[in-house]
Amino acid sequence: MPPQPEGEKAESEREKRYRERMQRKKEVIDATIARADKEKGLLLILTGNGKGKSSSAFGMIARALGHGMRVGVAQFIKSRTDTGEEAFFRRQENVIWHVLGEGFTWDTQDLARDSETAQRGWAIVQEMLRDPALDLIVLDELTYPIKFGWLNLSMVLNDLNNRPSMQHVVITGRAAPDALCEAADTVTEMRDIKHAYRAGIQAQKGIDL
Repeated sequence: MPPQPEGEKAESEREKRYRERMQRKKEVIDATIARADKEKGLLLILTGNGKGKSSSAFGMIARALGHGMRVGVAQFIKSRTDTGEEAFFRRQENVIWHVLGEGFTWDTQDLARDSETAQRGWAIVQEMLRDPALDLIVLDELTYPIKFGWLNLSMVLNDLNNRPSMQHVVITGRAAPDALCEAADTVTEMRDIKHAYRAGIQAQKGIDL
């Protein structure tokens, strides 16, 4: 057999190292998957100053619907009902959608009214958290009513802890309090690096709303 050219030999060695590295990686991943043998309803927090918190939650809604699951959505703070996600998901028979806000605090400028609105909204959420038929609940922008003191954090945590055992909950919003993050199973922080808004670009349909 003629000797292997140097270029082909180097390529062969690289392929061999790659296969060995991927095999070791597969063994580690397979072992990790094998250890993950528990099932439970998850509490997920999507927080941080970056864009994409609500969008990520809505992606999970689409995923859940693909599995035939029932979903409940409660949007705090936000008052508009012309967003693309609501227009789409409200048409799905397995989705319950509640818009519970009246706009941001600088819109209402009324502490008592904002508190009352949030507490009425939480009463609706409490019913959802008691419903074992709801497989996934998204509490969009919930961190703000907690941060502003409209909702009692201990009450929120108690209601979350007492929900049905296989019910998943996703909470979005900036500055998620430490106690909420500690109670969560998964916490993701979105980082703001650059945003079109700061360049004077309006919110765009299909991207921002």
